[in-house]
Amino acid sequence: MTTTGEVRHEAAGGPWWWGRRRSAVFDIGLAAVSAAECAVEGVAFADRGGLPAGIGVLIGLVVGSALVLRRRWPIAVVLVSIAVSPASMGMILTIVGLYSLAASEVPRRIIGCLAGMSLIGTMIVVWVRMVQDQDRLQFGGWFVPFMAVTMSLGVTAPSVLLGLYVGARRRLMESLRERADSLERELQLLAERAEERAEWARNEERTRIAREMHDVVAHRVSLMVVHAAALQAVARKDPEKAVKNAALVGDMGRQALTELREMLGVLRAHEPAPEAAGQPLAAVGAAAAAAAFRAEAEQGPCLAEVDALVEQSRAAGMVVDLSVDGESVPYGQEVEQTAYRVIQEGLTNVHKHAPGAKTRVRLAHRPGEVAMQVENGPSPDGADDHARLPSGGNGLVGMRERVTALGGVFVAGPTDSGGFRVSAVIPEG
Repeated sequence: MTTTGEVRHEAAGGPWWWGRRRSAVFDIGLAAVSAAECAVEGVAFADRGGLPAGIGVLIGLVVGSALVLRRRWPIAVVLVSIAVSPASMGMILTIVGLYSLAASEVPRRIIGCLAGMSLIGTMIVVWVRMVQDQDRLQFGGWFVPFMAVTMSLGVTAPSVLLGLYVGARRRLMESLRERADSLERELQLLAERAEERAEWARNEERTRIAREMHDVVAHRVSLMVVHAAALQAVARKDPEKAVKNAALVGDMGRQALTELREMLGVLRAHEPAPEAAGQPLAAVGAAAAAAAFRAEAEQGPCLAEVDALVEQSRAAGMVVDLSVDGESVPYGQEVEQTAYRVIQEGLTNVHKHAPGAKTRVRLAHRPGEVAMQVENGPSPDGADDHARLPSGGNGLVGMRERVTALGGVFVAGPTDSGGFRVSAVIPEG
């Protein structure tokens, strides 16, 4: 059998089975006192049994020293105390042994059985001793059983009850300690998850900003570069057309700057406080608040502006055919903005990779969804390639992310005629 003392031994690193050195010193001191008591009582036991006094003292020392095992083997200590009870020795051994047994992790039925055996043994020994001394001390007939019951209960009951209380309290404290450790681990796990969510929110925000910046800058600047190339080509031949192209370049530059300022204004107005940067939960809250603000306050482009978008490409020299099927219905802000950005990016790619190619833009309003397609033919031979527009390869990726985030379908790839097609279908949401 083991006790709670043995459980603590592994954690505290005390000698042998003790959890702490202080416990070892205390038990050895109790064992020494118990051995001294049993040695003194062993002299009287040897005298009654006709044995040499040295043998009685030796037996008492061995029996009393068994108390040093009370934390390791409390059942053995109690059995030793019950075994030597007829010899009228081991009072300290009995009391401390019963206490240690009741405070240990031994099952209650074993504690009750051994406590009952000790109670009955003590009662019988006291009864027999008092009956033997009844004639000499002139006890009454009722006094013998009263004293036997009283003394046996006085030795057994307080020790067992105190041990049960201490054991229950010890187990309660260990349970509370384990619960506190578990709660601390849970809080740490929640903090780690909150930090992960905050990092995820930051990454999502970076991706969204990168998409918006790409859509704003790539299209406007692409048109500006195209117009600048045209301006360079006609500056001397057709001054009137050169002035017109210069005005278009200025207008597009101002539009690009306006959109960039609006975007940066939203970011700065809802930038998280510095003191919240190290707090995962606060970072998540700040990211959520910024997202909510954008959902309400940021008014992006819509499908009603597609005509103006196509006109800008026509003004840059692109041959664009726009067709709209179905009756327009109001969509959600994200749906309209995504549809607009898909058409915008499709036209931007034509400017970059197929200058001078004939382009067709289709917009279809269907029940429960909106579909769009930008398809261009092959770039004609001898097309003006002075613009030399660079490409980062992020346009198609951004369009796919936008469409799939809304539960739509996005397809892009070359056509059989040598051109390129971008198609998307977005649910009404």
